[in-house]
Amino acid sequence: MAAPADKFSRLSALRPTRNLPARPAALREPCEEDTLARLLGASVRRNRFGEHLAVSNWYSSPEFSAPSAVALEILSRTRDEVQSGRTRDALSDPEKWLFLDTETTGLAGGTGTYAFLIGLAWWDAGGLQVEQFFMRDFAEEHSILCELAARVAERPVLVTYNGKTFDWPLLHSRFTMTRSIAPPKLAAHLDLLHPARAVWKLRLGSVRLSDLERHVLDPISLGWSRDDDTTSADIPQFYFDYLRGGPPEPLLGIAKHNQMDLRGLAALYCKLNHLIGTELPEHGSVDGRDLFGLSRYLQRRGHGARAQTACTQALDFGLPHEVRPQARRELALHAKRSGEHARAAELWHEIVAGDPAEGVYACEQLAIHYERRVKDDVRALEFAQLALAELRKARWLSSRTPAGHYAGAFPGAFPSTRSLRTSPAKESRLEKSLLHRIARLEQRCAQTSTPPRPLLDLR
Repeated sequence: MAAPADKFSRLSALRPTRNLPARPAALREPCEEDTLARLLGASVRRNRFGEHLAVSNWYSSPEFSAPSAVALEILSRTRDEVQSGRTRDALSDPEKWLFLDTETTGLAGGTGTYAFLIGLAWWDAGGLQVEQFFMRDFAEEHSILCELAARVAERPVLVTYNGKTFDWPLLHSRFTMTRSIAPPKLAAHLDLLHPARAVWKLRLGSVRLSDLERHVLDPISLGWSRDDDTTSADIPQFYFDYLRGGPPEPLLGIAKHNQMDLRGLAALYCKLNHLIGTELPEHGSVDGRDLFGLSRYLQRRGHGARAQTACTQALDFGLPHEVRPQARRELALHAKRSGEHARAAELWHEIVAGDPAEGVYACEQLAIHYERRVKDDVRALEFAQLALAELRKARWLSSRTPAGHYAGAFPGAFPSTRSLRTSPAKESRLEKSLLHRIARLEQRCAQTSTPPRPLLDLR
């Protein structure tokens, strides 16, 4: 049997006779030939898949905004209540949030599209820490995806703008195509495009992030502007030109564009957090159209009481003439949903008297109210007949007037009828419903020997 000393001597003989090369540092300065890295102020980061460029910056604006519990619940609400329960802890901790925006080789997506620049941001020291991963060629894709997976593992709550439709599906596909990096699992994903579209599209039309910055976020107070911004349509071509040996200077504009998108995304969250979390905004602090858009968004999210309050405030703050009838209709529907049937009927009567544009729908709702709630069949029959007459009148006018000219020549055209002109099936269903209701009410009135009164008139 060999002595213990002999065993250790044999093990020591297995040591290499040459010194192993030192393991390269995870982060190093770029070499002189790497013009792009020096132009961006980037470091070269290395992991087990290779190298890529990493740029880090910290911005004092937008400042950190503590999430409102109400706003967070509304923004994160999903149809899967079990999932919402599992992610509540992560959502309530802003240190778990990660803002994400990508710059890609194409805007259509698909498996042939690469995310050559991945921008990340998170709250740090009261401001916003921004980190960007840039691949100098397609061979560095594995490296930046590895870094992204590590960041998402640390902060699994993703905040994006149209990220559920574009950015994250694209990145998920790229992870899958590597066949070596598993797609990271998200605790939650807040896509701010949907609430922004609901709140501001009525007033602005366009809800691009740059337009929201200009008209909603007040970039002057935030201390930035996009006067020399690179347009999104030019970004893929600039990158392809660089890969073909073109100048790297245009990529500096792309990096700044990505930084601005991340800062705008964080500022947009702060704006939505304040708007949704504030119970009663001050008069004049919010445009009435924005409040009306907010009320519709809250209703879809299942917050009927807050939606009704926002709709009432929108009418109080002032709405354009073409929007006000729709807001009054929504307010009447809010009252009906909350069980305030008398208040709803009062609003429907006001709409019939003052807003012919909503006359058909208001008359139909009053017919339902008097039949089901008040049990006044005669009154219900009057409004059902009036709704049918106005519906047929509007259809006759639209058939004799060229498209587009009708709405201008008859500003009192019914919104319900305008939508029906593009949906004949809906118009037919409404007419059949009114005819059925009228026949039923006439039969009841005949059984009680109650003579019908003359047909009402909206005017």
